[in-house]
Amino acid sequence: MTDFLKPINETHAIMRILCYSLPTRLLSAACIFTVAMAFSARAAGPTTAVAVLHPTKGNQATGIIHFQPVSDGKVRVTATVENLAPNSVHAIHIHEFGDCTAPDATSAGGHYNPEGHPHALPDKKERHAGDLGNLQADAQGKATLDLTVDNITINGSKNPVVGRGVIVHEKKDDGSQPVGNAGGRISCGVIGLAK
Repeated sequence: MTDFLKPINETHAIMRILCYSLPTRLLSAACIFTVAMAFSARAAGPTTAVAVLHPTKGNQATGIIHFQPVSDGKVRVTATVENLAPNSVHAIHIHEFGDCTAPDATSAGGHYNPEGHPHALPDKKERHAGDLGNLQADAQGKATLDLTVDNITINGSKNPVVGRGVIVHEKKDDGSQPVGNAGGRISCGVIGLAK
């Protein structure tokens, strides 16, 4: 049996026992409780996430971004992006939708901002949940990011990022309104749960 089917099969077995062996008056409550617990356990699932960046049309930037929970409800975001222009600076943001199908990645929507905050760089307390700041490329066009933030969760109740898009922009995020004047989208990835 494949691993991903195991929780489903276990839940089905428990439901058969509870739903078909209890007196009728307890039937509904027991079944609802069992289903709720099964979905709760599945929702908790993996606690790390990853996004693989692919270049948009006419660009070459590729990379990988990891999201890992750390203490006090914070999330550590680490990224490696390659094939950037040497010594260039590029904004990196989480966007509303996990959709990179448009050639220019506009299908990912705007910045992820469920709390309605103004745009800002990561050193500001009030900012879009998707504001991750900038990447600085080295002479070989490779950039890394290591940032810990407190305004997102992987798949929790506060600003969950799973299923959202991550965009690397052509220019630096200068912190201005409404979205940092960062220019076009040169790379896009979708955040998914990691093993």
